[in-house]
Amino acid sequence: MRVALLGPTTVEADDGTPVDIGGARVRMLLARLALDPGRPVPTTTLIDDLWGEQPPSDAPNALQSLVSRLRKVCPVSLEPGGYRLGIATEDVDVFRFERLRAAGRLDEALELWRGEALADVREAPFAEVAATRLDETRLAAEEDRFRTGELDVAALTAMHEKHPLRERLAGLLMRALCAQGRQSDALHVYAEVRGRLADELGVDPSQELQDVHLAALRGELGPRPVVDRLPVRLTSFVGRDDELAEIAGLLGQARLVTLVGPGGAGKTRLATEAAARHPLHAKGRVWFAALAGVRAAEDLAGAVLGAFELSFGGDPMRRTNEGMNRIAEVLGAGESLLVLDNCEHLITAAAEFTGELLRRVPNLRVLATSREPLAIDGESLCPIGPLSVPDGQADVSGFGAVRLFLDRASAVKPGFRLDESTVDDVRQICRRLDGMPLALELAAARLRSMTVRQITQRLDDRFRLLTSGSRTALPRQRTLRAVVEWSWDLLSEEELRLARRLAVFPGGADLDAIEQVCLPDALYVLTSLVEKSIVDVVEHEAEPRYRMLETIRVYAAEQLESSGEKDEIVGRFRRYYRELTARWEPLTRTARQIEAINVYEAEQDNVVAALRGAIDDREVELAADLLGGTFWYWLVKGDNERAESSVRDVLALGDALPPDLTATFRAMQLIMAAAPGQADKAEAAQVIDDCVTSGAAQKHPSLAIALPMLAFLSQNRDLARREVQRASASEDPWARAGADWALSFMLVDAGDFEGAEVARDRAYEQFVAIGDRWGSAMTLGMKATFVSHTGDNEGAIALYERGLEVALELRSQDDAVQQRWRLAVEYARLGDHAAAEREVAAAEQYVRDIGNDQMSIIVDYAKAEVRLRAGDVARARELSEAIKQRDTTSIVFGSFVTEWSAVLDARIAIAEGRPDEAEARVATAVGATSDRSDIPDLSAVVELFAHVRYAQGRRREALRMLGLAQVIRGRLDLGDPDVRQMVAELGEPEPLGITRDEALREVRAEAGISDS
Repeated sequence: MRVALLGPTTVEADDGTPVDIGGARVRMLLARLALDPGRPVPTTTLIDDLWGEQPPSDAPNALQSLVSRLRKVCPVSLEPGGYRLGIATEDVDVFRFERLRAAGRLDEALELWRGEALADVREAPFAEVAATRLDETRLAAEEDRFRTGELDVAALTAMHEKHPLRERLAGLLMRALCAQGRQSDALHVYAEVRGRLADELGVDPSQELQDVHLAALRGELGPRPVVDRLPVRLTSFVGRDDELAEIAGLLGQARLVTLVGPGGAGKTRLATEAAARHPLHAKGRVWFAALAGVRAAEDLAGAVLGAFELSFGGDPMRRTNEGMNRIAEVLGAGESLLVLDNCEHLITAAAEFTGELLRRVPNLRVLATSREPLAIDGESLCPIGPLSVPDGQADVSGFGAVRLFLDRASAVKPGFRLDESTVDDVRQICRRLDGMPLALELAAARLRSMTVRQITQRLDDRFRLLTSGSRTALPRQRTLRAVVEWSWDLLSEEELRLARRLAVFPGGADLDAIEQVCLPDALYVLTSLVEKSIVDVVEHEAEPRYRMLETIRVYAAEQLESSGEKDEIVGRFRRYYRELTARWEPLTRTARQIEAINVYEAEQDNVVAALRGAIDDREVELAADLLGGTFWYWLVKGDNERAESSVRDVLALGDALPPDLTATFRAMQLIMAAAPGQADKAEAAQVIDDCVTSGAAQKHPSLAIALPMLAFLSQNRDLARREVQRASASEDPWARAGADWALSFMLVDAGDFEGAEVARDRAYEQFVAIGDRWGSAMTLGMKATFVSHTGDNEGAIALYERGLEVALELRSQDDAVQQRWRLAVEYARLGDHAAAEREVAAAEQYVRDIGNDQMSIIVDYAKAEVRLRAGDVARARELSEAIKQRDTTSIVFGSFVTEWSAVLDARIAIAEGRPDEAEARVATAVGATSDRSDIPDLSAVVELFAHVRYAQGRRREALRMLGLAQVIRGRLDLGDPDVRQMVAELGEPEPLGITRDEALREVRAEAGISDS
């Protein structure tokens, strides 16, 4: 949460929702604690600061009472040193203001003020001193803003009238008046301030104000045109606000700042903008020297002199010294800023020139741009990488790359905007062009003759596509290929060899992979490529990984193709990842599971590239090994679509696959495709036998769960029991745990809840002992459902929360969303609607963060149920309609959307008093769930059917329907408040003495569904 003190005291939750704090004294306590966030404040200090010299007779208890009231909305804890407000300094606007002010971001800092500081708690003894200090810092910030920015006479006059004795403010106003040619008015301000200081304080004006007065008398502050020696800015500047602030901060501390980054990152434009905003620019003391066209080191000084509009002749052997003397003379006349643009191709000469110049001119600052550092003493580096790009998020408008593309697109194609028809293409363009400004500008320029979709479709041929740059730009900036070639030409032979070989790694690589695949003992060459902005380095689990931007990698791939080395390097690459996955795959089911997942996450793009390449080249054994080495990771992470498509493609390689792998992949294919009850019984039995006879069942532990479940889903209960027994006898402890997990599933289906609980607990204990979090989370989810059905909603919530914690630790996106979904529904069933809403909001935010639109369907379903149980029927109806609109668009849940909507609409109709309409919707759900033989879903629908009959006033039929639900599941869901209410009023149903199949036929008949 965030606390605001720069105005009335307010609190907001993380999502911006206002929080009601309470009465005046509670607000005083919050404000006082917020002035020391995250640190304990002694009890005696709080009593003094809240009540002063007249504390209540029982002050400690009074303070404790205030703390108790504040704890309802804010995290306050008692620690040895006193009471502590558990929030970070960044969450209090006072400290955000101070940080922004220190960084020179004065506009942002001052926007935080909403009135007088501590406006509604100033009666507290502590408030006056604190408010006075804060008001002083606000005034100082406003003065700083005028000092570094435009002098606004009207605003300065208003401030001066409020604070007539502030001499710095008076000096700023005098400068502003003189800049407008109003010298007499400025002198009048001085006379007025001098008189007030003498009359009220008995002092003379400060030396600083006297100096301003003298300068005004001499006419030195009159309006003067600013000499702008920077390149003409023909386009708006978009993004890079953080970088501009960082550059300003660095220039305030260091005399040499170098912007380092790859070609096309926008270093020149950024340096120009930073120089234009520097205070020295308004004084005409900024120079810009473009070095891109300089070819020889001895010509560097002449190029800089050209920026000064000076020249020199005479003896060529003496030109460098003469040029340096004249440059130092100009720059030494006052504080100066020199921009040296494009130093990389003259890096040694540029470093020597800059070092010498900084030594000779003490009041000089240099802002350089280069693809590698100058590497001289005192240099501060500012890395300039790509603009921020969207990564699956629904709202992409705030990303820097998107903002730049839209700005340039609207310039060449007025009316172009971000909407449903363009957002996917814009997202893809920004991502695949790495957020690199030049590439984005070249792509936007193509809108003169292409649609945005046509641009997207041609990104694989980016070097032909992106050739429409400005005719006035340097030749190397007119096409994307020219940008990359400029960097490539600066590499040594050894650097070129490693750079082109690195193209085989689409996901980057660590040093070991690079040395195994590309070049032994590669570290020094690799770091040289990093220095020259050909390769980026990022930290992953405290280990560096090296990657190329996609555009550079595409160019490097061309060079690798033409070198004749491609087949050898690609072969090494694929074999390396076969060995890596073979080494890590068994560890995905052990206590090293998180470590293994980290490796797979880092290497996923490389593994997929190796697998796809092996499939395309029909390297059957290699493809099968790579798939076997990564398949289980995909299942744990919930990447089912990739798993399914890869299994299909590997199986298409045909008889060349080893029999055990064919059987294993067929089993996985069947179980991924099977909804409950829909796997073909004969086909499933054959595949299971193939797994046994080929030895796959013994070699692949994952089959310990897959084979029993495949038999169970194909309605072959005897075969399922056989496979459970086989897995239970395995020497692999994980296989034995999986067998117990599958057994508990089957026992629930058979109505043996006690036996299922024993098997489930045994599976959980084994998974925990092994260290497999995935198996533990799966078992916790099953146990939570079981506990919920007993009516223990709170117990189920505790289990779901543990399951969610594990899912987040595993970074299993689908599991995390589903755990939050079930948590939200369970809170709603408990009646804690606020907690249910919080879980839904957290699930929505998580889905937005991971960019998974498919998973948003089940979040909407959970939200509808939460709103319905809270009595917000209208909102639940809106959500149901939205879910139905996605019936045909969801790849993952499309077949279930109709069923879910039918259940929602039936419950909505009951809530609105239309039970007959609800009956028709329930019939649809009965048909869908019974056709799938999905016992858990079917029994819940039958309980809903009972609710329909109950709402119709047909109590006897309602009780009969509850009895049928009890037969189908084996018991009623007493965690559902609707079921609890019916049982409380109708009594528990008597045992019916019929089979599940008989109960199912009766339910279908009651719903009007024919079995003919």
